Amino acid sequence: MKSIYKITLLVGIMMLASSCHNNSAPNYQYFPNMYESVGYETYSESNAFKNGKEGQLPPDGTIKRGFEVYEYENSTAGYELAKLNSKSPLDTISEKEVAKSKELFEIYCAICHGNEGNGKGKLVTQGKFLGVPSYKDRVITEGSVYHVQTYGLNSMGSYANQLNQHERWLIASYVINLKSKL
Repeated sequence: MKSIYKITLLVGIMMLASSCHNNSAPNYQYFPNMYESVGYETYSESNAFKNGKEGQLPPDGTIKRGFEVYEYENSTAGYELAKLNSKSPLDTISEKEVAKSKELFEIYCAICHGNEGNGKGKLVTQGKFLGVPSYKDRVITEGSVYHVQTYGLNSMGSYANQLNQHERWLIASYVINLKSKL
């Protein structure tokens, strides 16, 4: 008797499942774009944006959150003005920040300028770059070092994308400290 109930239940479930399927009227699809998405070719033009080529640009005159404007321009005159007038906003540097500035210098600067600031970094000793100056021979200030890190100078590129303003000021104070030791 129990097997008759089991067989009847099984047949009933099969009939119920097969009655829900209808090829002429398929079930509703929620979020159909997830199931049948449009394939886009990489780097192709898209009509998703107004001009068809670029993403949306921020409005003119806006700056990103947390960005502080640097008032000296990227020119020789701007470099000279920064050398004369630009001062570090860091009043005191803690021991932790001194260690951080040394670490940052060794990561970003020592490969060319050397750990002592003598212009004999690993790339210079291997002959990859020539003419990297020693800090001993240069007339530099914290402002000029910060300016060079921000915009770059000669064959040295800008580090504004790798280092924030606080880190660049830390490195500038570390470079001046190295110069005094040479």
